[in-house]
Amino acid sequence: MRARLTAVHVLPSPNIWQWPELYAVENRAQDSTGEIWRALRAECDWVGQDVVDVGCGDGFHLSVFATDAASVTGVEPHPPLVERAKARTHDADNIRVLEGGAQRLPLPDGCADLVHARTAYFFGPGCEPGLMETDRVLRPGGALAIVDLDGAAPPYGRWLCDDVRGYDPVAVQRFFDEQGFSTRHVRTTWRFERRADLEAVLRIEFSAKVAERAIAETAGTEIPVGYRLHVRRKPTGIILPS
Repeated sequence: MRARLTAVHVLPSPNIWQWPELYAVENRAQDSTGEIWRALRAECDWVGQDVVDVGCGDGFHLSVFATDAASVTGVEPHPPLVERAKARTHDADNIRVLEGGAQRLPLPDGCADLVHARTAYFFGPGCEPGLMETDRVLRPGGALAIVDLDGAAPPYGRWLCDDVRGYDPVAVQRFFDEQGFSTRHVRTTWRFERRADLEAVLRIEFSAKVAERAIAETAGTEIPVGYRLHVRRKPTGIILPS
């Protein structure tokens, strides 16, 4: 879970900001089957395009985009993570990392073909300023792709709903529908090298009570996890009032 992006300010992430090394273990375990990347590629291929990763954390995903994108810009509000992302990607000529928040991206108008945000917008309402800012930096026809955990997909979604007071996956889906996004449901697997790593990650993702229940309900070193991929494209022409 990255830092949550809201209308007023960034709410600190309870995991990557406090335990970046352990969150790196989590990043390596996530999407072990590559389903999220395949869905992203199918919805908005970035070959030869300019990509912006909002809330990029320590830059884990930047190099994947950079393999065949023209340029990749990571934007991250937490200075220690900005430095980690820069260190991770310093050898890549087509990657840069900037400090900034989603509500005021440090980028000019119309500079991006794809804006990607992963596990940063999943609370839906309250993210409108960030969505508007994305529209500013996208070129006509460009896409905003939001990858979020699916609170309606067990078992992880059930733990999420039990742990976060007021989180309603139906209301969140309604928000993105009303904002003009398409939604693609993606099922993948978190696969850890060690059982101890799985347990440690669950303990930074959830409160103690829910984490212990999740650990008890999980056998071995794998967790099936559902995601939602929300995509909205910026219009290429003038929008007339209905």
